[in-house]
Amino acid sequence: MPKAKKRKQPIVSDPNSNLNSSTAAQACRNVIRQYHVLLKRRKQLENDSQLHQQSLAHIDDQIKALGGLERYQQLSVLGQREERGGGSEKILINWMEELNLHHVYGAEHRLRLLEVGALKPDNFQSSSLWIDSMPIDLRSRHPNIIEQDFLLLDQKQHRHKWDAISLSLVLNFVPVPVDRGRMLQLAYRFLAPDGLLFLALPLPCVANSRYLTFDSLKRLLEAIGFMEKRARWRENGKMGYWLYQKTAVPKTLAHSFDKKVALRTGHRNNFAILLNEGARQEDHGP
Repeated sequence: MPKAKKRKQPIVSDPNSNLNSSTAAQACRNVIRQYHVLLKRRKQLENDSQLHQQSLAHIDDQIKALGGLERYQQLSVLGQREERGGGSEKILINWMEELNLHHVYGAEHRLRLLEVGALKPDNFQSSSLWIDSMPIDLRSRHPNIIEQDFLLLDQKQHRHKWDAISLSLVLNFVPVPVDRGRMLQLAYRFLAPDGLLFLALPLPCVANSRYLTFDSLKRLLEAIGFMEKRARWRENGKMGYWLYQKTAVPKTLAHSFDKKVALRTGHRNNFAILLNEGARQEDHGP
């Protein structure tokens, strides 16, 4: 007698149900992509002077149907499991160890790390002897994760406060391109001299964008005042990782990043990072 087949559970189910390793990686990415599209549309409606409440409510209903932000976070946590390569913090820790920071910092003076978009409170527990991590997220999943919008952090309080800032799968979650640029500018302001900025992005955000390339991303970070120290990605891969160090601010911009100019044509995505010149001066002011 043939063995009965188990019925597969849909990816969009009860948001309180437990996720398991059998959930398809591609299905996870598809749902997360739907969240990004809906949140971007919602932000556009919020900024529209002729806001249509009915359209806004419809988008909220679609987000709710996917399981809400809690479901998005669950899927993101699933992507960090060991069987899918673990979290990006391993890459950041390895890079900082290559820079000998685990010998520079210790129990008496630990490296101050701001982890933005943290889904787990103990990502850096293995290196807690020399890393003092503060995890924050828009919606905390744990008492030890501070519920905080990075863009709303007190600039005076956090100026030059952090030795490293991690933006792992954060920029791509920000729906407005100019806010992505502002986030990078604030990271520069919040970092101590020679501080490190860690970026992790889905590779298509750079490799398949009509507004961004690997070279233009590097120039944009240089325009803010960062110098690339490490980069890791492979062609046709799913993720890209970069480590930048805070340097002196350029006196002039060799390229303009205040307008969205199509760099490539064809079937590409619209991911972009815009720098507002006025905000750039403010963020780097004395």
